[in-house]
Amino acid sequence: MKFWNLRLSGCSNNMRVVRYLRVSRLDQNVQLQQDATADLIERRGWQLADSYIDQGVSGARARRPELNRLLADAKRGRFELLVVYRSDRLFRSIKHMVTTLDDLTVMGVGFASVTEPFDTSTPSGKLLLHMVAAMAEFERSLLIERTKAGVEAAVRRGKKVGRPRVKVDVDRALELRAEGRTYVEVAAELGVGVATLHRAMKSTGSVQP
Repeated sequence: MKFWNLRLSGCSNNMRVVRYLRVSRLDQNVQLQQDATADLIERRGWQLADSYIDQGVSGARARRPELNRLLADAKRGRFELLVVYRSDRLFRSIKHMVTTLDDLTVMGVGFASVTEPFDTSTPSGKLLLHMVAAMAEFERSLLIERTKAGVEAAVRRGKKVGRPRVKVDVDRALELRAEGRTYVEVAAELGVGVATLHRAMKSTGSVQP
């Protein structure tokens, strides 16, 4: 887990700031987000360098055209702070929030939300984001521990753990090979991987050149 140690407490008026706006449907508009982010940027005395707007794009989508452009510009060092109206306009989940903010931090980019206390340009906002990251890491650790405990309990009860072995019809495979079919074709016919087919045939001494 990384922490957002950004040198942004002394935000100057010449700071290059961008904003990300998104609505899920084409019949919606981003006017509210535009007005609210513009107001915050003006009150802080920041300079708006660009706006990235994904119109009619679901937040569940991993790839969004304008978000991709934003991240590419961040890598090029074209701005120092990213402003959103609300964090769910940008992030799909807490995990996505933590990983994205980690990536932005590496690129020297801060983050601020208009309607939430997430703001790496202030000590309190930075602290809150540290807490969010810590909770996300804690939740991940608990999940790993629960999964491990469940596996150990299953083993103690005598249950087999792991994916079941794929059954291969070796007799049918031999028939297909006798017809001149390649291993790739045979594997496709039987619905298994080529490596799985080889292992099954090798275990019965049926591997053919």
